[in-house]
Amino acid sequence: MSRATAWWPVAQWLKPFGRVVGIDQRGHGRNPRRGPFRTEDFVSDAAAAIEELGLGPAVVIGHSMGGLHAWCLAAARPDLVRAIVVEDFAPDNRGRTIDEWKWLFDAWPVPFQSLGHVTSYFGSPVFAEYFEEREDGWHLIAEMDDLYEIAGHWGTRAYWDLIDAVRCPSLVIEAGKGGQLPNQMEEAARRSGGRYLYVEEAGHLVHATAPWVYRGAVEAFLSTSISPV
Repeated sequence: MSRATAWWPVAQWLKPFGRVVGIDQRGHGRNPRRGPFRTEDFVSDAAAAIEELGLGPAVVIGHSMGGLHAWCLAAARPDLVRAIVVEDFAPDNRGRTIDEWKWLFDAWPVPFQSLGHVTSYFGSPVFAEYFEEREDGWHLIAEMDDLYEIAGHWGTRAYWDLIDAVRCPSLVIEAGKGGQLPNQMEEAARRSGGRYLYVEEAGHLVHATAPWVYRGAVEAFLSTSISPV
């Protein structure tokens, strides 16, 4: 449900490593494209963006769904990917459904009365980037039905085959309070020959709830994986 502008603070300290580009994927932010929402469609979009902007091989950094797509892009198009950072996504959610967490979203007091209401409710200013003002108040920019459809796909398959195909350097960051299935992210890092970091105090948004830990880990990883510009 995030959007590229929410990554502005991270983008600032990434600049010494090269050009930084954020994209709104289909169904997110200001991207007008709705479905289809297969993982392969998202990966194709990311590959097209890298090729169109002449960024390859690129360092691909993704959170949650974006982390999954980083793994999959590295596996499918190794020519476009130099290194990846995956933040808080377990690669095998078969059997899990959106019903496990949909009630959290249904409980939101929509419409929110102001941006202050948004940040107070979620406890972080980053969530202000996810909402827009409409006639009756503040609403999530993304359509919830689209997000439910996207997440619904994750419970139907595992992605171990793609993770096994990753050959580039990788950093896998797991949140202690993110709600991911245990041991999977560490296993994914091991199978792809990557680094693994468990941030016990962090929520699902590690880069927002433990920003200095996240920054330190990513900067250390990039410093040994690519050369600053």
